[in-house]
Amino acid sequence: MDTPNAADSNAAELEFTIPPQYAGKRIDVVVAACHTAVSRTYAGRLFRDGAILINGKQAKPSAKARGGELVSIDLPEPEAIEARPENIPLNILFEDRDVVVVNKPAGMVTHPSAGHGSGSLVNALLYHCKDLSSINGTLRPGIVHRLDMDTSGAIVAAKNDNAHRSLADQFAARTVKKEYLALCYGKPPRDIFFCDGRIGRHPVRRTEMTICKAADEGRDAYTDFQVLERFKGDRFLVRAMPRTGRTHQIRVHLAKNGYPILSDKMYGKESALPELGLARHALHAAKLSFEHPGTGQRVSFEAPLAEDMRGAAETLRQ
Repeated sequence: MDTPNAADSNAAELEFTIPPQYAGKRIDVVVAACHTAVSRTYAGRLFRDGAILINGKQAKPSAKARGGELVSIDLPEPEAIEARPENIPLNILFEDRDVVVVNKPAGMVTHPSAGHGSGSLVNALLYHCKDLSSINGTLRPGIVHRLDMDTSGAIVAAKNDNAHRSLADQFAARTVKKEYLALCYGKPPRDIFFCDGRIGRHPVRRTEMTICKAADEGRDAYTDFQVLERFKGDRFLVRAMPRTGRTHQIRVHLAKNGYPILSDKMYGKESALPELGLARHALHAAKLSFEHPGTGQRVSFEAPLAEDMRGAAETLRQ
């Protein structure tokens, strides 16, 4: 479900009582666990600014909760964000009057957000296309799906509202087919395996996703995997074919199977592998297929493997 743009909201105050099961935990951890709008890092800043009160008094973020305290959070007014055209080069795989398919580089966010007000794919598309669909408003025009900032590869945007509705319906019906390539750690016993763990927000680290234990938590998620090449040092190249489209789905499923993606600072073992030329998680959206909104014909587009991942694979082969 879409949420209003930050520019449409005013400052807000949140109040809640700390549940007894959080007794003994740090206050900043409790705040982040109880409200998705506040991460632990953000909570620390709000504590320092005096915007969080415990029973009406200021407290340190390291203070321990007892349970039953009243927490009041005065959320500052969010910074207004507006997507503006920017002359950013794009690697366009296909374009016509209905859609544009781009090979997005790693390091580019899909649309503007807090901390990323410029340099996004939307900023570049607004300069290049002039005619993106208006369904997602001024912040995310034309965007029907997203790739993580550090995931490279194929992504499609709609250039008019009819195309946008068609693509959105296809994503909802799970008829859009996606294939990813990833470099991972581990030695899978079989070349073909899958993961169907339900995915939801991590209860403490709110920027992360996790496999939910209870059947009524999170959302269903299913990914098929096929090992394409095995390297020395317990590393391998895998094709991932997600049937659903949850946030961080492939990264979470691989990590929970014991095969974290190389250089994945959130779910893996390290933040970078300079000896392999990797400064981001080694995940690439290699293929995207859907029914063309204008012709109804099935179309498929492939994005060549990103240079850093291709170089890392060559190094591993040697």
